[in-house]
Amino acid sequence: MRRYDLTAEMYEERYAQEQEAKYRAALENVIVADSVFDVGCGSGLIFSHVAAKVKVLVGVNISRKLLLKAKEQARGFQNVLLLQADADHLPFREAFFDAGFAFTVLQNMPNPSETLDELKRVTSRGGRVVVTGLKKAFALNAFMSVLESSGLKIVSFADDEDLKCYVAVLAA
Repeated sequence: MRRYDLTAEMYEERYAQEQEAKYRAALENVIVADSVFDVGCGSGLIFSHVAAKVKVLVGVNISRKLLLKAKEQARGFQNVLLLQADADHLPFREAFFDAGFAFTVLQNMPNPSETLDELKRVTSRGGRVVVTGLKKAFALNAFMSVLESSGLKIVSFADDEDLKCYVAVLAA
């Protein structure tokens, strides 16, 4: 939380191009549904790609300062809600969302498998969850092992050379 609070002011300048590449890879293989979460929403860069296509988009982040930046991105959308919460303890009932995103989250969590369990818990059966794994944090076989142990079905997987991460679309 402290690290992201400290870097909130330069977050978009530092990560926007990298995040946009992830979004393109992810959105090619996911159908955005009525209710969507974005856990680890950062400064809300994905909002412009998704908000107009859904009924409600909930951006979740542990960093208060990043949520303040996300609030700026959300201004043009009536259906974007923001919430400060921990990705491992989401304050939603089971199967609450139709789909969700967790970009650049798993490598920052103490136990990525538990984080995936929590994302699965709040996603409806058959819903889609997009997760990424930073290549410098995960060897490919380690990332695949985390995904396979989650019980989520891998729908698509991108390991493009121009991406700094793996992008997985999973079915709950």
